[in-house]
This record gives sequence, C-alpha cells and structure tokens, in this order.
Amino acid sequence: MAHVLVVDDEPGIREFVAEALADDDHEVAQAASGEAAWALLEREGFDVVLSDLRMPGMDGMALLRRLRERQPDVEFIILTAHGDVDTAVEAMRLGAFDYLQKPLGSLAELRLLIRRAAERRALRNFQEAHQGSSDAAPELTFGAPAMQPVVAALRKVAVTDATVLLIGESGTGKEIAARAVHGMSRRKGGPFVAVNCAALAEQLLESELFGHEKGAFTGAHARRRGRIEVAQGGTFFLDEVGELALPLQAKLLRLLQERTFERLGGGPTLRADVRWIAATNRDLPAMIAEGRFREDLFHRLAVFPVVLPPLRDRREDIEPLAERLLAQACANLGRKPLKLDPSARALLRRARWSGNVRELANTLERAAILADGDTLHESELAIPGLGFTPAPPAAPPPVPAPPVAAGEPGHDGPPRPLQDLERDAIEVALRHFEGNRIRTAEALGIGVRTLYDKIKRYGLGE
Repeated sequence: MAHVLVVDDEPGIREFVAEALADDDHEVAQAASGEAAWALLEREGFDVVLSDLRMPGMDGMALLRRLRERQPDVEFIILTAHGDVDTAVEAMRLGAFDYLQKPLGSLAELRLLIRRAAERRALRNFQEAHQGSSDAAPELTFGAPAMQPVVAALRKVAVTDATVLLIGESGTGKEIAARAVHGMSRRKGGPFVAVNCAALAEQLLESELFGHEKGAFTGAHARRRGRIEVAQGGTFFLDEVGELALPLQAKLLRLLQERTFERLGGGPTLRADVRWIAATNRDLPAMIAEGRFREDLFHRLAVFPVVLPPLRDRREDIEPLAERLLAQACANLGRKPLKLDPSARALLRRARWSGNVRELANTLERAAILADGDTLHESELAIPGLGFTPAPPAAPPPVPAPPVAAGEPGHDGPPRPLQDLERDAIEVALRHFEGNRIRTAEALGIGVRTLYDKIKRYGLGE
C-alpha cells in the first residue's frame, strides 16, 4: 500500500482516479490545485504524486520542479492530454517517474503504474536505510597530513556510542565521515539513516523524524513510521543541524536526554536505539549568543566534536580524489573512463575550491560531459561563469599602471556594492541549476534556509 496524492482541477477525474486507487488498497489524498497539493506535501509524507499537467496557478510542471527541489524521493507521475506529450517527456527528464495520457486507457494500467512507482520509492527507502552497512568504511583521505588527526579521532570514537558533531564548511565530506564512523562501529550491520534538516519544512521534518499516528493531522489516514524507527539498531545522521527551528531543537534535546519519543498524535512511547551523529557548517556558538540555537542542545550534540578541514588545506588529497570522482562521473554518465592530462592536474592543484569536495565533483562532472576524447584537458575544466575559480600561478608583481581618470578610456567605473554582486551570483546559480535551490545552496556554500531568505530579499522567487 502506498500513500498517493492525486492532483487535478477537474473534480470528476480527480475523484474517479482517487477511488480507483483506494480500491487497490492505497491510501489516497486529493488536491484541486498545485498550491493545495504543496500545502499537503509540506504537512505529511507521500510516496507517489499523480498530477495533471495543465492547471490554473501552479501547474504540474511547477509542482514537479518544487518537489524535485525539496522532496526528491517522492515519485511523480504526470497526467497529460495527447497534445502535451512533448511536455510530459520533458517532465521525465526533470525526474518524473512516468506519464499517463488522458482519457485513461484502463484502470489496470493506472494501478500498475502506481504500484511500480511505489515499489521504486520503497526500494530507495530500503537502500538509504542500509547504506554504509558493508565492512569497508569510506575512504576519508589519501594521505593529507591535515586529515591524519581527524581520521585517528574518528577511529577512536567509532567503537563507542558517543554522540559525534562534525563541523566544517559545506562540501567537506561530513556525510562521508559520518558513514565512515558507522562503518567502523559495532552498529555497522544496522541501517545508516540520514536526514537533511534544511531540506524539509518544519512540519514535514517532524513527521519524518518521529512518524505519526492515524488522525494526528489532516490527511494522516494511517500510522506512519518515522526515520528514527527505521534507524533502530544503527546510526542516525542529522545533517545541517544548525538549520533546525527552535521548537524542533527542544524536541530533539528531549530525545537525546531520554532516548525515547512518541509519534505525532500520541501513541506508545518508543525507545530510540540509535547512535547519533550531527553535522553543521554553521557557527553554533555564535547562533547560541544570538538566541537561535539552544546551548543545552549544543552540549548534548558536541560530546565528541570533530572539525573537518577544507580541501584547500589538504591539497595532497586533490589529485587522487579527483581521479576517484572523475571515474565515478564517467560511470554515471555511461561514457568511457577519462584520464587527467598534466595541465588539468596542475589546474586542479592550484584551484581555490571554495566549495570543497562538492565543487570538485561538480567541476569534474561538467568536464566529463564536455570532453570529446579520452583525456581531460585544462580547457574543459576552466568554465567561465560557473563558479570554478582557479587561483593564478605565482608571478612577480606587475608594474603599476598610471591611474586612469574618470571619463578616460580604460576607466572601469566605481566598485559595485557587495549585495549587488551577491544577488548576481545567486541569480546565475539558480539559472544554472534550473531553479534547484538545494543544489544552488550547496554550490554557493550556504544553507538552504539562508538561500531562501536571500531569494526573498532580492526578489528572485517565482
């Protein structure tokens, strides 16, 4: 049985489809518009969304883009008229599971497609819950001296059940470190469950963490297990913990203190048999001083704090890491392996990598798409305007040029305000990632909520 949301502005079609799926033992909710659908998606968890393509206001494509951005694990199926097949194909490129043409050919086809989408969602949940359970822990370093004390500390704490707080810039590999701790622990045979606190709305995050009982809120038609229950016997990773709203901080503190919790809506008290690892790129002590993070929660999380150095401080790792990431990118793209030529290696070594490992991975993936032969050159790595900022090689200081007066040729005008530059950077990144705000935030090295605040401030929203 899957939890399905049917979205269509035509009541007859919507109710007909919902009834057909309910008869097939699915739990079904209905929404008459994209806006109403999104309100439901923020309040409760769904496995599959079946949405009409053309609707007033937020149409099916807009709903799909928002869902892919904020809840990428939910499967999405488009309902489309015959003349909109090209748009439906575009929807699949954006991540839709499949599409159905109206009028529906048969209920059997509809039910089969929903079952297949629900099975894929269930498989993803299972794989996510059991990732990192192999004997081999992820490789944390390729010999960089700055990483040696970090690896030693993680090995020592892994054999305990102590709570670990991983601190570091965005893209430094905090989740990889968390998986390594899990893989070296006595809980490695259990699940590794990760939740990004910045990727879900507050109401949805609470339901995802704790689960809910039937009737806990509108649309809660059945009991639903939370992610903490899924992680029983394993490791629970709270990424971007600095993005938690204060009410949820209080509930997390109680959970860490008592090791028990209840699903939303009451029900039995459940034991949280998990090992806790949290991560943040925020300055939590500064947030405590500003009243935005609880000091008591900080001390509960920071039992064993570990700071992960940025990639620029572990340059010995760059080349072997780049080779590993390039091989992975080629495999994902279905193309033959690529080699790095000396010019590309030199450029990788001297780049600033302000976005750390994530920026390196994105750069190599773009380069793998552009490369024509079997070798990757410097020209395919240096892509203007896409955030790759190689540091120039050392050179003698230039001879100062004579000053240029305003109005004369060569005068560049007054410097632009920083907020204008920031707005332009966000606008370019949003355009590059086709509006995907999670990937945009990662590329810019800021939290998702911070990005939302800036989008609102600069008027860059939909």
